Amino acid sequence: MSDTTHSPTAGTRGSTAAAWSTGFAMFAGAVLIVTGICQALAGIAALFRDQIYVATPNYIYSFDVTAWGWVHIILGAALALTGLGVIQGQTWARVVGILLASLSIIANFLFIPHYPVWSIVIIALDVAVIWALVRETRELA
Repeated sequence: MSDTTHSPTAGTRGSTAAAWSTGFAMFAGAVLIVTGICQALAGIAALFRDQIYVATPNYIYSFDVTAWGWVHIILGAALALTGLGVIQGQTWARVVGILLASLSIIANFLFIPHYPVWSIVIIALDVAVIWALVRETRELA
């Protein structure tokens, strides 16, 4: 008699889900690298040409634009390096990627008055990264 407890498509569904999970992780890693580089470039611009950003004198979370430059450079470098770890399949990189993307959301929320469209786009990309990193599917043995 044949064993009917396991359908032939059950293994296919598991491997398809794992492939999608890997694809989402690759997406998250690539976006982490790109947003990290872009944030570092925005930070460099803030250091050398801080006049390109809008000065908001009565903003409750106001910081010097030079300070924001350093925040974006450090955060951008960390995001890009973590993205490389995610692409390599490192488990620690998924956890650190979620943490750094969360910090990036907060930093860009506070940076909205200085560069609104940029900040909102980065926030949206960070949300997509967090979603992709927490959407992990493990194959059944």
